[in-house]
Amino acid sequence: MADRQYELIYILPPETAEQQANELHEQVAQIVTRLNGQIEKTENWGRRKFAYEIGHFKEGVYVLETINGSGELMKELDRRLKVIDQVVRHMIVRVDEEKQVVDRTRTKRQTESERRRVKRGLPPQRQPGEGRSSDNDDDGDDRFDGVEV
Repeated sequence: MADRQYELIYILPPETAEQQANELHEQVAQIVTRLNGQIEKTENWGRRKFAYEIGHFKEGVYVLETINGSGELMKELDRRLKVIDQVVRHMIVRVDEEKQVVDRTRTKRQTESERRRVKRGLPPQRQPGEGRSSDNDDDGDDRFDGVEV
C-alpha cells in the first residue's frame, strides 16, 4: 500500500514541560520509524485556550506533526495515544486526499480554459503580455494617491 500523508495533532496539559513534550515526540517518532513511516515536520503551537473545558483543563499545549505512512501506522499511533495519560486529546487526519482534489480541480479549470481559448481561435496557453497584468498593482490607477488613511 502506498504511503499517504497525515496530520497528527495532539494536546498536552498546560503544565507540560518542554522536556516531557520532547519525550512524547520521541515516542511518536519511534513508532513511525518502526512501522516504516516518516515524520515530515513537527510544529509546537504552544499553549492555547480551549473553546470548552476538556476534563478539568481550560487550555493546553498543541503539537502538530505531519507524517507520511500507511494506515496501519496511523491505527497504531491512535491506539498508543489513547492510552498515554499525558495526551488530553488527539486527532489524525489524512491530508493527501485534499491535495488530490485541489490538483484535480486545477487541471479541470486549466483544460476548460484551454478549450475555450481554442474555440475562440486563440492558442491554448496564455502568451506573455496577454490579458491583465498581475505583477503590477499600480496599473495607472491614481485614485488613492496622496490619500492618508
